Amino acid sequence: MVLKKCGTLVDEYPMELNRDNSMTEAEPRLITPRRVRHFRQRLLDWYDRHHRAYPWRRTADPYAVWVSEVMLQQTQTSRVTEYFGPFLERFPDVESLAAADLQQVLKAWEMLGYYARARNLHTAAMQVLRKHGGVVPEEYEQFRALPGVGNYTAAAVTSIAGGQPRAAVDGNVKRVLARLFLLDVPVNSASSTQLFQERATAILHHGRPGDFNQAMMEFGARICRPRMPCCDECPVTGYCGAFQTGRQSELPVRVQRTPKPLRHVAMGIVRRREKILITRRASEGLLGGLWEFPGGGVGKAESPKEACRREILEETGLQVAVEQKLMQVCHAYSHFRIAMDVFLCRHLSGRVRLDGPVDHRWIRPEEAGRFPFPAANHRFLHLLKDMGF
Repeated sequence: MVLKKCGTLVDEYPMELNRDNSMTEAEPRLITPRRVRHFRQRLLDWYDRHHRAYPWRRTADPYAVWVSEVMLQQTQTSRVTEYFGPFLERFPDVESLAAADLQQVLKAWEMLGYYARARNLHTAAMQVLRKHGGVVPEEYEQFRALPGVGNYTAAAVTSIAGGQPRAAVDGNVKRVLARLFLLDVPVNSASSTQLFQERATAILHHGRPGDFNQAMMEFGARICRPRMPCCDECPVTGYCGAFQTGRQSELPVRVQRTPKPLRHVAMGIVRRREKILITRRASEGLLGGLWEFPGGGVGKAESPKEACRREILEETGLQVAVEQKLMQVCHAYSHFRIAMDVFLCRHLSGRVRLDGPVDHRWIRPEEAGRFPFPAANHRFLHLLKDMGF
């Protein structure tokens, strides 16, 4: 099959597919071997000339590459660039990370979000020390078995640091593959994961797997963008089914998610003389191990002020006077949003008896910087110092 474009004949349809997006064994897989080689080379040539010089690309140390890949999950590269160097200065190798207290690790990770990544990285470092003598496994299956390591992370680290021929498939790569192969399956559905993995594996460059994986990701982030892809700058339009059929804006297909529910929360900053009360969450679950101020959900039949007083009593056993609303903080998590009313409170009576939190401290406001807090709390911590509270 040939297509006519701008008065010239375009090469044979780049992807030989059945109606259900599967490839037949009787027809050429993907594109001809010659065109596969050309596609790989064009993409790598583009990457060699235009890739961004991130600090994690200047090392082949498996530990450093591992840290970078964990940080890059669901976090912008600009934010990771700020944290990567300081984190490695604090924990330069597996041994130092494994020996650190979890609170130290969470503090170094503060504001990166998705703190389960830091907890899993810390646990995995201890396992590497215990089971592998402090040497990060180079084999995919061994590395994949570490806590918190999924298929993508294992493929990325073992290909970049160890040269293992494993295709790393993230959201950027899926978008590129959907357009290359004219895949009409949703990129954000678990049912299509295997299909995208197979396509990525089929075009992987085995001589430079790490560079090729990074090239696909960088290409998706900078050229094959979600909206308004830069097709005029693309080095591989001759191999792209979406470009040849004018379907760039239609692909990839995504399942529409329901809006994130909104939760109304009340939180109290309890003052006792010159100190304020902070509590620590259990190590597991959302924001596990972080410090915060006592509070919780607002019931349907109560005001935020009433909820604040009730939650503090239930969580800490303290009777407080809710004196002043400081501010409202709106924040989005992966599956829900919160609107958090923050109140200034005065301790009236009682001693701390925790129900829910696992630890507490009475601290001076200027001491808050020693503890890892959720990002939402940082919206008002500085106000306490300014108010002399």
